[in-house]
Amino acid sequence: MKLATWNVNSIGARLPLVLKWLEGARPDVLCLQETKCTDDKFPADAFTELGYESITFGQRTYNGVAILSLRPAKDVQRGFPDDDEGAHARLLAANIEGVRVVNVYIPNGAFVGSDKFFFKLDWMRRLRSFFDERYKKREKVLVCGDFNVAPEERDVHDPKQWQGKILFSRREREALQLIKDWGFEDAFRLHTEEGGHFSWWDYRAGSFRRNAGLRIDHIWTSEKLAAYCTASWIDKEPRTWERPSDHTPVVAEFK
Repeated sequence: MKLATWNVNSIGARLPLVLKWLEGARPDVLCLQETKCTDDKFPADAFTELGYESITFGQRTYNGVAILSLRPAKDVQRGFPDDDEGAHARLLAANIEGVRVVNVYIPNGAFVGSDKFFFKLDWMRRLRSFFDERYKKREKVLVCGDFNVAPEERDVHDPKQWQGKILFSRREREALQLIKDWGFEDAFRLHTEEGGHFSWWDYRAGSFRRNAGLRIDHIWTSEKLAAYCTASWIDKEPRTWERPSDHTPVVAEFK
């Protein structure tokens, strides 16, 4: 199985790019974040033409996650079980070919110390509890998406510049590590040790041209599933296309 994750920063604005990438890459599963549309506005027909089933959990203007799959998806769950009505559309899960795929869009947090920052930390705590309560470490579980946190210094183009700032603050990294400690392996790091590989670049100041980015989009697997991961990489090409998302796809393959 070939699985990818991509924050598209509006499926309405980025649909031609997603279709172009799907035609070339042909992943079995593509998890999208920040679709920014309600389910009835999601362009499912365009993906059906390429053979993909669309599972969506969206809301108007903000957030939104979707799973596109060439294979049947079962036992779909939208959001945390204890979410209030109207909660952010940030989590979507489904069983695909014996793997529990959990697609998440972790909150950005705005800036360290803000209300949105503490909302982010609480949401991450709830995500760890979600795995504790619903899954066993011996199962094939995969969590992917825009985590909005760079785990280590090698995941940041300038650690000194980013130290203590949103996306790389100590408390965010600790919260992310707590999720990872459930029993996850970073698929990308199973195959690549060196730094300098990023999945997000600010639109401003020529950040992509200078490779001044962060690795904040991830595919993590349970230990059992990690044993089947044969490759993982970041596909930078879509970031070079016209009117791109500020993120680019991250891909993993499993035998």
